[in-house]
Amino acid sequence: MEQKYLIDTPENRAFLKGLTEDLLRFGHRFPSPGGGSYYLGDDGTPWKDRNRETWITSRMAHVYSLGTFLGHEGSEELVDAALKGLLGELHDDENGGWYAGLTADNAVVPGKQCYAHAFVILAASSAVLAKRPGAEKLLADALALYDLRFWNEEEGLSCDTWNTEFTVLDPYRGLNANMHTVEAFLAAADVTGDEKYRVRAGRIIDRVLGWAGQNQWRIPEHFNDQWVADLECNKDKPDDQFKPYGATPGHGIEWSRLITQWAVSACSSEDAAPYIEAAKNLFDRAVADAWNADGAPGIVYTTDWDGKPVVHDRMHWTLAEGINTAATLYRVTGEEKYADQYAQFMQYLDTCVVDHVNGSWFHQLDRQNHLLTTVWPGKSDLYHALQATLIPYCKVGVSIAPAICGGLTL
Repeated sequence: MEQKYLIDTPENRAFLKGLTEDLLRFGHRFPSPGGGSYYLGDDGTPWKDRNRETWITSRMAHVYSLGTFLGHEGSEELVDAALKGLLGELHDDENGGWYAGLTADNAVVPGKQCYAHAFVILAASSAVLAKRPGAEKLLADALALYDLRFWNEEEGLSCDTWNTEFTVLDPYRGLNANMHTVEAFLAAADVTGDEKYRVRAGRIIDRVLGWAGQNQWRIPEHFNDQWVADLECNKDKPDDQFKPYGATPGHGIEWSRLITQWAVSACSSEDAAPYIEAAKNLFDRAVADAWNADGAPGIVYTTDWDGKPVVHDRMHWTLAEGINTAATLYRVTGEEKYADQYAQFMQYLDTCVVDHVNGSWFHQLDRQNHLLTTVWPGKSDLYHALQATLIPYCKVGVSIAPAICGGLTL
């Protein structure tokens, strides 16, 4: 194994630094005139015929806030462009909150998504640390709106989707939005000092671990409004972009990291121990089910409830989360198997997933690791990939923006 794939080597640090710089250069053309983020194509050219999504715009505001801390030239202007979109064309001044997005001809994409609103909180938290104009107001507004419309204090979970006017709540409940809510709440707690958001993150985590622990550490994703799991959801559309059928190993891996971050930040060592053990169970189950599951390297997108692959495609975000979580678990446990897994992920990243010609990372590969564009054409944004170049060397109990901004790195 080459030194550049091994954690804590100078070669690995240099490898990741090069990837960071490449990613930040790649995304410069995302802003539309109104600030909403264009979806980026294979070489970073904006695909202007696609919707300008709130979740992508928020991710790019977050990414280039990190860029400001890293001294990447032009980052301040790019954060400001995205904030212009979030404070302007993507905000619903009549009904409150943020549109799901705008079409190429500026029509509103209907619905108000918990997923997108969680990313607005993340973006605003990072932009506050970057001291960008309008960021504090954006964060205050985003937290107030989220508290009003999405958080359910009695359930300790968030709902998923409203209609545009916030008059009809969809009965679907999902854990993807709750996962990114945990991420957003931890960032908000770190940036504002309001610990109620860390407490809420823990309440979500407790519910998720209850479901996962009863299901062999494969997390049910889809529920009805009574929080009864629908294990057959989208069986006829198993590769859905946001609601795929079955277990999503990448989410098990991502939950593992967030649970570890929360436990380290919120608990004593003794109280954190069972959460760390649960995080290990989630990661180990996902890797056993999905990594090299079909004779080729890569993490399959989904499995059935017995761990058999259903959608064999490899999505770049699952690898990014694998890199993050292997490093995080190694930091917390000191177990060499996580360092070894990190090295395997790094080698696969370099060999198959990084686009060494056009920049950024291929977003979807087939089971033979050939480019595929059925679910994720182009290279929509930089969020997962950029974080995977930074989180492995951040202090575990701190959200990424406060860690990078505050020099809480290893």
